[in-house]
Amino acid sequence: MTTLAAHPHWRTRAGPLLAAAARAPAPDAIARRRARLIALARLMDSSCRIPGLGLRFGLDPLLGLIPAAGDALGALISLYIAIEGYRLGATPRQLTLMLANIAIDVAAGAVPILGDIADLAFKANTRNLAILGIDATAGPWPGR
Repeated sequence: MTTLAAHPHWRTRAGPLLAAAARAPAPDAIARRRARLIALARLMDSSCRIPGLGLRFGLDPLLGLIPAAGDALGALISLYIAIEGYRLGATPRQLTLMLANIAIDVAAGAVPILGDIADLAFKANTRNLAILGIDATAGPWPGR
């Protein structure tokens, strides 16, 4: 069975446009991808709350407590969000800003103790979703 893009009738003037439309993800796939990014950013940046202070934190500062490997794992998860942003059609400027946020997060996290405190304040994943135009703070919080 041949794919639509390889079909001979697609080799007309409109062929590249139609082939690109055939490769574009469906709107429900985009919505699922955005929901997955929101869930991941919330998990990494604001999944837990300190009672009385109203301060939210996620796995990112907790992973930072593991020397070297924790910051590397946090960076990989943040890079996944940037890759998904690329797949959603982020511009080169948006990708540059996202990678800069990840670099700041990793550089700050490399400093023992102070880096973990900085991870509480600098929420790179939530900032990266904001760059993409996705509001990670909207909607209900699980467990509320």
